[in-house]
Amino acid sequence: MILRALTWLYAGAGFLIMASMVIYILFTGVPNLSASLFAWTYTTDNVSMMPAIINTVLITVLTLAVSLPIGIGAAVYLEEYAPRESRFVSLVSVAAETLAGIPSIVFGLFGMLLFVTRMHLGLSLLSGVLTLAVLVLPLVLRTAQEALRAVPDSMREASYALGAGKLRTIFKVLLPQAAGGIFSGILLASGRIAGESAALIYTAGTLAKPAFDLMSPGATLSVHMYKLLNEGLYMPQASAVAVVLLVLCIIMNLGQMLICKKMTKGSIA
Repeated sequence: MILRALTWLYAGAGFLIMASMVIYILFTGVPNLSASLFAWTYTTDNVSMMPAIINTVLITVLTLAVSLPIGIGAAVYLEEYAPRESRFVSLVSVAAETLAGIPSIVFGLFGMLLFVTRMHLGLSLLSGVLTLAVLVLPLVLRTAQEALRAVPDSMREASYALGAGKLRTIFKVLLPQAAGGIFSGILLASGRIAGESAALIYTAGTLAKPAFDLMSPGATLSVHMYKLLNEGLYMPQASAVAVVLLVLCIIMNLGQMLICKKMTKGSIA
């Protein structure tokens, strides 16, 4: 009885905190939304966020395109090929958990030293993508590992008994069954990518211009909002940017959830 009451209490407290944050963002930001904030070209008069919206979508898609194959592939190897009790698996697991707890500013400095300076990529969208790929890779790896580990061994054995090989079992049985857990990791990674600012300031730059070229710099919505808040002259516009960033994250998450449901239904059918 006491544990149930505590569970409801903590769940309610978490919901109230989250709801109050969302309400505050909407209450302070929605009245400051205007058409000038969505102009194609940024100026000091309109402080348009449209270039930042484009850069946010680009950097999210490209980062997922880089990190997902590596993270999911590594998880498949660690769970299905490597001995589970080996030192190598333990070492990778500890390294992934350690990297997941490192502040993003450290990844930003790492990306600046490696990608921007050492590899001579400069402040560019590509430097930001590679830095964020390293940042979210532990998250993708661990969630994919847990999702694959949750699939019962009986499904593997049944697939082998029907004559399917290792690779066919992985792609036809294990990955479809683990799709829900894997997509949960993708949702978390997408949210962190879209809301990241510290790692991108030193790698992708703060230029308010669409970065259609991978070698050109560009600010995302979170960096754009940080820049407006840091200047202290555009506080209402920064509140409006927070609303758009919140809505954009919700849209991306809903889209990925729909894709996950369709993939899960397809695998069951």
